[in-house]
Amino acid sequence: MSATPIAPSADTKDGQSLSPAEGAARAGKVSAPANGWTRKDRPCDACRRRKSRCMISEGSEMCIMCQSRGEECTFVQSPLRRKRRRVEEDSDKSGRSPDTERAIQAKPPIDDYNTLPSSLLKATLGLQNRQHGHYLGQTTEYDVRLINLSPFNGRGEYVSTPGTLRRVSPKTHFIMKSESPSQVEEELANLDLVESIVAPHGKALVHLYFRIIHPSFPIMDKKVFLEKYERTYREFTPPILAAVYILALNWWSYTPELVNLPKPDARKLERLVPKFMSDVLNRPKLSTVQAGLLLLQRPDGDSWALTGQLVAVAQNLGMHLDCERWKIPEWERTLRKRLAWALYMQDVWGALIHGRPPLIDLDDWAVKPVEDRDFPETAEDDDEEEGSSEVETGRLTFVNMILLTEILHDILKTFFTLRAIAALEAEDENALMVTLEKAKPLQLRLKEWHARLPECLGVGQTKARKLSPTGSLHLAYFAAEVTLHRAIIRFTCEDEKLRSITRAAAKMRFTAAVELVNKFEPAHLQSFWYFASKVNLAIVGAFGSLLWVTSDSAEEAEVYRSKLAEYRWTLRVSSKAAEFMKFTVGMLDSSVVFLKEQRPKGGTALAAKAQQPRNEYNKPETQRNLARVPKIENEQQACEFSSPQTQYPSIEASRSVATSTEHTYTYDTDYSNASITLALDSRPQWIGFENFTEGDVQDWSLDQLYNFDQIPDPGDLLGSRGMVQEYDERGNNFAGF
Repeated sequence: MSATPIAPSADTKDGQSLSPAEGAARAGKVSAPANGWTRKDRPCDACRRRKSRCMISEGSEMCIMCQSRGEECTFVQSPLRRKRRRVEEDSDKSGRSPDTERAIQAKPPIDDYNTLPSSLLKATLGLQNRQHGHYLGQTTEYDVRLINLSPFNGRGEYVSTPGTLRRVSPKTHFIMKSESPSQVEEELANLDLVESIVAPHGKALVHLYFRIIHPSFPIMDKKVFLEKYERTYREFTPPILAAVYILALNWWSYTPELVNLPKPDARKLERLVPKFMSDVLNRPKLSTVQAGLLLLQRPDGDSWALTGQLVAVAQNLGMHLDCERWKIPEWERTLRKRLAWALYMQDVWGALIHGRPPLIDLDDWAVKPVEDRDFPETAEDDDEEEGSSEVETGRLTFVNMILLTEILHDILKTFFTLRAIAALEAEDENALMVTLEKAKPLQLRLKEWHARLPECLGVGQTKARKLSPTGSLHLAYFAAEVTLHRAIIRFTCEDEKLRSITRAAAKMRFTAAVELVNKFEPAHLQSFWYFASKVNLAIVGAFGSLLWVTSDSAEEAEVYRSKLAEYRWTLRVSSKAAEFMKFTVGMLDSSVVFLKEQRPKGGTALAAKAQQPRNEYNKPETQRNLARVPKIENEQQACEFSSPQTQYPSIEASRSVATSTEHTYTYDTDYSNASITLALDSRPQWIGFENFTEGDVQDWSLDQLYNFDQIPDPGDLLGSRGMVQEYDERGNNFAGF
């Protein structure tokens, strides 16, 4: 990539090179254009060596390239003598010669794709170059009946004072606005900067992206993207180009031509993208939403604030509308549907892991479900290169993730809105029965979703030398299951037999989730994972910790502690290949469950909790009552009730994660110096419960259903406990959005 030739006389004085101070002073005298950026009379030494465009902000003595690389910006060296080389030797990885690259940068940007003789982008609405559009809503000053009186041309456009009106259907209109010359100039400079960080490997990284990430996260149109990229990377916006490169860099070693080369520093791009995103949020394009979603998929890139901004941008683009009959290209209609549902998933799963209400209101959501025809790539488009993801498996993963997200959205709406919580708490002693009644259809939907999964999406259905994206899908299923049961355990039940059944079923839920993680192979661990996977693992761990803290006896508590130790070990080993798993490892390391490993010996009330059953179970009258309860096969009945989990049988740990041995140790429960107090258990005795059959549980009868014991005073019991590490945005790179 070469800078536009600059006359050498601008940086010399009587044939001598200028000093750095003189060069900076000379540069500071250049008048600034409207966008606030200035161009030096000559490039700095570093930009001259890199043959990149040298841009400097007004009032600064360093160019933006040197600032991003942390280098000294000098103007000492004389112009380098040019050497003519063969085009074949000077070609970069994109296959373009330096002369071609210079021609690309010198060519004026395309303002309207309709002027191209042949392009998929003709008549595009959301991806026009140097233009952006805003949807005109029903309550704005632009009334539909008045707009339709305008003399639209054959392309559905009418040039008006504020911008060009674009009609895509009789009731749907947009106003298109052109970007200013200063905005275009700054955007081109930022694109050059992005490309310079990864050059000359841009094309190889794009290929990596479409091999590994795109199959299971198809928020791009591959043919459209490649058409633009083949002309020039300057047809994109800086955020989308940087986002593609940032994600693809995670699989640098999966391309033979790159594995032995120095890897570009992704952190340099990550430091730039917040500014890039803020520049384009008010100039909405489909690429703005695409870039935001890609950046949010990074393990440490999740941001609830950015998610909210993307929802607003999508509404500006009319992505919440049904575009089936719009007058836009077919590929854009299908792209809008896939992109809208990807944003919906981001919203709902973000709401779960951040403990926030979803931002998208389904009353204002008219997007039709995705169909097979909405995915332009098929199995015939599979990349045969080793380490790629299969197109068909990725498509089915994406579709089923959407279906699971719809169920999760209903779980959150039914149990976790402020109004829903208040209504259930107002039921007093009937709260559990009402909760179970509401949970029944959701549990059945989860069961049906799992039963209908295609065989190729099974955890064990991996193929040789192919990556599998199904791990995050199955993990998300268990996160949804656990979320439903967390809603139920808020309320108590006085039937001991039911408690025994429900706790056995809960144990199987947690055990199945641990076994799922044990089954992950390298093909899963090295694949693309949805952003929520990091916290979904922690949600499973928190559920196990909750079962531990509500155990009825020391023996039961030790079972959960052992299983959590196995879970922690598996994640610790697997995190070598999937670093996002370290988050849950850290959470468990700081959990009170494993506090003994971090404290000297001693004794506290917590030790008493771990060493003896709950208080009421030690009472003679309670023991007599329990003796009258007939014994049942808890595990078997729970298994029949939780049939989806039976598809995860107990197996040995995958070779990729080794085998846990932590649970074979005997742990002493002595906590003398632990500054933790445990509230006395004042819950009522669990007795009685005659006329109960396992069929009642299987049929989701209203009075014999899932139930978990509730901690009497969560504030006193858990106030000083570190079972669940708080997850917020203070440590991520996008908290400032």
